[in-house]
Amino acid sequence: MRPRPGSKTRAQVLVVSDGRLAPHPDQVATEEPMEIRVAAGPGGDAGRRTVAVTMRTPGADFELAAGFLFSEGLLRSRDEIRRISYCTDPAVGPDQRYNVVTVELAGTALPDLAPLERHFFTSSACGVCGKAGIEALRVRGCRPVASGPAVEARVLAGLPETLRAAQRGFRATGGLHAAALFDAKGTLVMAKEDVGRHNAMDKLVGWALLEGRVPLDDHLVLVSGRASFELVQKSLAAGIPVFCAVSAPTSLAVGLARDFGMTLVGFLRGSRFNVYAGVERVVAGVPRTVAPARRAGSG
Repeated sequence: MRPRPGSKTRAQVLVVSDGRLAPHPDQVATEEPMEIRVAAGPGGDAGRRTVAVTMRTPGADFELAAGFLFSEGLLRSRDEIRRISYCTDPAVGPDQRYNVVTVELAGTALPDLAPLERHFFTSSACGVCGKAGIEALRVRGCRPVASGPAVEARVLAGLPETLRAAQRGFRATGGLHAAALFDAKGTLVMAKEDVGRHNAMDKLVGWALLEGRVPLDDHLVLVSGRASFELVQKSLAAGIPVFCAVSAPTSLAVGLARDFGMTLVGFLRGSRFNVYAGVERVVAGVPRTVAPARRAGSG
């Protein structure tokens, strides 16, 4: 049987420097497909369905599956999970055993899989459909986040450096995204990495779900890339009121944050950042009102 895959894969590369070629050992981020299945009843005797296939970095696979199902509305609590396991189906070859994860539900019937249709609304190439996705979240029962904590600007400014120190996989490969959970004082609670930014967020949310920490209404999250609609909605599903990104947000991410009362911070780099929504949670340390500029030559 094939061994369980790791998050890094060895590779031999040729380094070009000053016009010369030299062989060099390297490590690249592992990318493999993972099929997520749901089953109902003991042993799945009440039904079994494949609900998603995602390209991911192996590791925290159970958290990834749980976080995905929770973020998509198929799960509401940890109590709805009977167990999570790798594939034991003899029809699946031994080489793929660790690439198929089954979430066995406590209920006696499969849930409504209609929420997964939301994926058709989240294409970055389709803004109109994205707005329909925001309405779909309301229909699903998502509510505005709790008031959450007030966070000092200096705390926000220190988050990227803390995240970088926790990105061991990125330091080794340079090819992984990260999502990290912090408390209001900027203390790192948990960080997850994956070749897919959405997977990193699902792993983080799944970890919190399986640990019984959801909703995370007194925490904030930082992602290593941009703030997309889908990432912000995963934060919303977990009740996280403050979403931060080191890069830019999208228009739909901004709209989603404003509609559901979230704080959205972008371009978080050093002591400078932009607040796109929910500025009331950010304690800047200086008055927010600025006196109007005087006209040249006046007074």
